[in-house]
Amino acid sequence: MVFYLMRRGLSLVAVLLVMSFIVFCLQSVIPADPARAIAGPTAPKATVEAVRQKLGLDDPILVQYGRFVSRLAQGDLGTSVRTRQPVTADVLRYLPASLELGITAMILGLVLAGGFALLQSTHRRSGTVRLLMLGLGSVPIFLSALLLAYLVWFRLGWLPAAGRLDARGFSGPTGFNVIDGLLAGRPEISLDALRHLILPALALALPIAVAVGRTVTSALQDVMRQPYIRTARGAGLSETAVVLRHGLRNAASAPLAMAGLQVALLFGNLLVVERVFAWPGLGLYAEQAFALSDLPAVLGVSIVFGTLYILVSIGVEIAQSLADRRIVL
Repeated sequence: MVFYLMRRGLSLVAVLLVMSFIVFCLQSVIPADPARAIAGPTAPKATVEAVRQKLGLDDPILVQYGRFVSRLAQGDLGTSVRTRQPVTADVLRYLPASLELGITAMILGLVLAGGFALLQSTHRRSGTVRLLMLGLGSVPIFLSALLLAYLVWFRLGWLPAAGRLDARGFSGPTGFNVIDGLLAGRPEISLDALRHLILPALALALPIAVAVGRTVTSALQDVMRQPYIRTARGAGLSETAVVLRHGLRNAASAPLAMAGLQVALLFGNLLVVERVFAWPGLGLYAEQAFALSDLPAVLGVSIVFGTLYILVSIGVEIAQSLADRRIVL
């Protein structure tokens, strides 16, 4: 396990360096001018040139990248063109909101996936469930988010569709409002946070539920034909008990791999869902940075999302080895 973690740690560094270099090189091919963006649209040319020299934008791309890596080793991601604040500070400010939303969406998606798979495996007439999953899987993420906001918020008024809290000025030690409300002894804050969390989390969870649910169903169909399953049925166990006790663990490897892939899609979907629901997280921050060609912010968010995805991939591989002893790390 130690050698595995060391090997994956080295691969994490290598992947982040390659990814950061690719994103960093974008500034040499896109038409946006960071010096002009910082100096302002009405600044004279001499001021723009002074800013360019100060930032070292006239240096070769490898020299600029070398300075970036040197700063990155010290935790410095540069300064955002849009907010004029250190990107590291911006990331730390917006990351808890995205983590709270992403973790909730993953948990909800996996629960729904398990429910879909269980229904299809224990009920002979599962055509309705398959049709429902096919319909949900065919809807683009932006459309499902807009439909949820329109129906549940605008038409029915059941849940809010913007922001994280109705209460102003509340902040807690973890940045997770649901947890911080409980820690502060204010359950109304936690309840309010949950109400704001449901719609965006559900929009993100639906693609996860469909993809993982179909993978679980396919894996279970193979497992349920094995001799030990017939033995469990012969022992008098109900079909639900057979699936839960003997089927799911042996069918977990492929669904875990699919769940890991869904994390990458989740980071991309955050850009859309946080925009639709005005969720103040890294997705909305990155979307606004894209609009203004704020390359330091885009690069910082890319590095954070890339790091999180690789860490999740490591966790998935460890979980697969625990579920299936034949998989050796």
